[in-house]
Amino acid sequence: MILPQRSRLLSKGVFLFIVLIIFLILIFIPTGFEGALQFKDAVKCKVLVMEVDNSSLIDTGLIRTGQQVCKVRFLSGEFKGQEAEGWNMLSGSLAQDKLFIPGDKAQAIVHHDEGEIISVNLIDYYRLKGELILTLAFAIFLIVFARGVGLRSVLSFFITILTLWKVLIPLFLKGYNPILTGLIAVAIITFIILALVYGFDLKLLSSFCGSMSGILFAMILSIICSKTFHIHGAVMHNSEALLYSGFQDLNLTQIFMASVCIGASGSVMDLSVDITSAVSEVVRNCPTISRKEAIKSGFIVARAAMGTMTTTLLLAYAGTCTAMLMTFMAQGTPLYNILNNNVVAAEIINTLAGSFGLAMTAPLTALIAGSLLSKKA
Repeated sequence: MILPQRSRLLSKGVFLFIVLIIFLILIFIPTGFEGALQFKDAVKCKVLVMEVDNSSLIDTGLIRTGQQVCKVRFLSGEFKGQEAEGWNMLSGSLAQDKLFIPGDKAQAIVHHDEGEIISVNLIDYYRLKGELILTLAFAIFLIVFARGVGLRSVLSFFITILTLWKVLIPLFLKGYNPILTGLIAVAIITFIILALVYGFDLKLLSSFCGSMSGILFAMILSIICSKTFHIHGAVMHNSEALLYSGFQDLNLTQIFMASVCIGASGSVMDLSVDITSAVSEVVRNCPTISRKEAIKSGFIVARAAMGTMTTTLLLAYAGTCTAMLMTFMAQGTPLYNILNNNVVAAEIINTLAGSFGLAMTAPLTALIAGSLLSKKA
């Protein structure tokens, strides 16, 4: 039964208030890993690089190692205004190393003893201000353009980030079953986002059921394919470093399986909303339409959407693998070797399992939406 308009607005307002409370709780709850040994007794601050000394750097072709000594002024923290000597260690990694010049702003870790500075390590360029400006610009654009819907979109965006960082990642690290935990987290995120879009309506039920059916199918397929293709979770970037950090008991393969489901969930949700909204508009403009005709209309929309959505994940994952593919081509690696590579096989699972989930979401959402939203048998 569809709620009256006034009741729907009231329920949406109450739910929005509840989500705001959840948002505030997520901001302040600890992850349980704030006291990690590496940064436990260190002060994090922003510094201005005033002078640099590159005499200790060693250049070997493209590789640069050694240490850069920098004179810095503290711009924040308990040492603000003071000057000190900072160290920038280079390990020969183009991806990780950075070389400062006077005028750069950097993030520094300061070790001290009762207010006396012991060492200053320059970790990276200071990017927080730029990231904050970009995030605020994104939020303002959404709110100005879409108004109430934009505000709810911004809220769902930050709820998703906080849920992943404050809930899902800590649970993974604590050894909870990654597959079950990932599914529950995705289900909660999906429900909150869809409820913010639709309120408590049959459209919510339709899109949620359609989304979760596709996500569940993608998860099952990722489990089967990972075992069949003999994929170890260590193919994930930084996963081995995680094991060497004291988390050797983690099941990386199950975490990889869960990551496939998490990665596909956004596109699956988007597709289910598109189809549900299309069927809802058809029913609203033609209230006498039968369930059979409503389902048929949903299938037409689903077929059109599948024409582009099935390549969405392919392009997303291909973009992240561009350098790897260029390396294979530059080295003349045969195609059958490329396809048998474990990293490539893992990306194939990511792409095809997620795309299969999308393909399953489309007809199932059309069927559910047509059945639920049409008032005529």
